Amino acid sequence: MEHKMVITLFFCAIVLLLFVGTPLKPIRFFGYGAIKLMIGALFLFVLNAIGTSFNIHVPINLLTSFISGFLGIPGVAALVIIQKYILL
Repeated sequence: MEHKMVITLFFCAIVLLLFVGTPLKPIRFFGYGAIKLMIGALFLFVLNAIGTSFNIHVPINLLTSFISGFLGIPGVAALVIIQKYILL
C-alpha cells in the first residue's frame, strides 16, 4: 500500500473511534487501548518511513505498537535506542 493510504486509514480509524466512542466503561477501556495501539503503529510506520535514510528500522508488532502508543515519543526513542545499541 502507498504510505498516504496507510496513514489515511489509521487516521480515519482513530477519528471514528474518538467520535463514536463506546457507552460502556469496559468497552471504552478497550476502545482507548485500541486507539493507543493504532497511534503506536502509526508512530512506528512514520519512523520506519523516515528512518530508512538513517538505517533505522523498528518492526511493527503488538509489543512495539503497545510501547510506542502508551509511552508516546519517548517510547519510540527507547525502541530506536534498544534496536540500535542493545540488539545490534
